Amino acid sequence: MDYQTFQPHPDLASLISCYWTLEVPKTKETQRQRIIPDGTIEMAFILGDDIKRYTSEDDFIIQPRAMVLGQTIDPFYIEPTGYVNTFAIRFYPYGFANFVTAPIRNLANKETPINTLFEEESADQLEQDIIQATGTKQRIEIIESFFLKKLSDQVRVNSIVKTTVETLLATKGSTTISEILKEDLSKRRQLERMFVKQIGASPKQLGKLIRLQSALKMLLNEEGESLTHIAYQHDYYGNPPEK
Repeated sequence: MDYQTFQPHPDLASLISCYWTLEVPKTKETQRQRIIPDGTIEMAFILGDDIKRYTSEDDFIIQPRAMVLGQTIDPFYIEPTGYVNTFAIRFYPYGFANFVTAPIRNLANKETPINTLFEEESADQLEQDIIQATGTKQRIEIIESFFLKKLSDQVRVNSIVKTTVETLLATKGSTTISEILKEDLSKRRQLERMFVKQIGASPKQLGKLIRLQSALKMLLNEEGESLTHIAYQHDYYGNPPEK
């Protein structure tokens, strides 16, 4: 398996977390892989064989080969059908809303073909350019040219949404909305509405996803830490599952 990440152009760095590539040789037997949500939105181009996403124990869909995976709340399973070769863009939670006019909440928990989000001809041309590119460097140049052009045409995400996300990321999801808004709690409902519209999840849901990712990283990196200690550190004790 070859997984690599690449940093975006400075003019896009506040909206795009990174570009990533994944290449995995074809194997005789494929296995389902559990995907844990991380609070981000991604655009992905499948350059290898098809990838299944399971919608139930036995049912699945074939993921679009040029798609946006919206804000995902629950874990899900995918299964490669052969050779894996993917080029993808990982946006900050508020990042993708800067490039499209469609409400971000409409993209949640599903894959959306890019030619339904952008002008169809330009989206199809983008997909072909990505496919025909000679390598990752050229693919990044192509996608950045596309995004930089789109940026000038779109309305920026509300600053309070951006600030809230940045605070949640900096505190690993532990800060409450009341703490962020401080004395101005009258803005809470307005913030929650804007969050769902521009990010596809509520502030509480995003904070929970960020805490989960932080806990998983600690499990992988911190030897000797007990599960109980990690649960307490990331506020996972005594909390009923959120609908």
